Amino acid sequence: MYGKKAHNKYLRLKTRPMLKAVLFDMDGVIVDTEPLHKKAYFLMFDHFNINVSSALYESTTGQSTINVCKRLCEVFGLDNNPEELVQCKRKIFTGLFHSDPSLKLIDGVLDIIQDYHKNGLTLVLASSASMQTINNVFTRFDLDQYFVAKISGADLKASKPHPEIFEKAAGLAGHPQAHCIVIEDSTNGIKAAKSAGSYCIGFDSFHSKNQDYTLADHVVNTFNDIPFKTITALLS
Repeated sequence: MYGKKAHNKYLRLKTRPMLKAVLFDMDGVIVDTEPLHKKAYFLMFDHFNINVSSALYESTTGQSTINVCKRLCEVFGLDNNPEELVQCKRKIFTGLFHSDPSLKLIDGVLDIIQDYHKNGLTLVLASSASMQTINNVFTRFDLDQYFVAKISGADLKASKPHPEIFEKAAGLAGHPQAHCIVIEDSTNGIKAAKSAGSYCIGFDSFHSKNQDYTLADHVVNTFNDIPFKTITALLS
């Protein structure tokens, strides 16, 4: 009898998913670009004479710029091509990005990235930001050395909450979805992670406004809560 129980325990341990990769969102998780994005968006709204409510703006958090602009054109009946809005917003944002010295990494995120990397986890960046913005952030803060790949939702057919970005990110990591954990701060990002089949950590910090974390498997408000030893136990 003891032998059978021991064998069953061995089988459970053998088939239990092991954490191999962490898929990071960027805005609101790695770097606090949200104030710059918000300022750039609202300056763009002014340029096109549209009055976007806070509720409408917050509902787009985590989506790619092109999908946000498509929605705005539909909601406000604009004759403009959505790409015009995208280019206007990106031009404004780029100017703000390079001129604002206050832009910094989220507290504790560099330590946690280095901790995961040192302990052999595969790290992939999966963000709705444009690849230009992603590269600007990674260059500014010297993050490329820790990540094996970066993927931009702006280059995909579907935007968060569609799971495509995390499905592709897991592929870039080279590990099955069940062996990946996603760290997200937005409602749309959490929905995308869960639809993809990943365990999802909701990062609820003061940088995130009016987001719903009920679908997240685990919620934290500081990276101190998820060091390597803790995060590897979450899939157990």
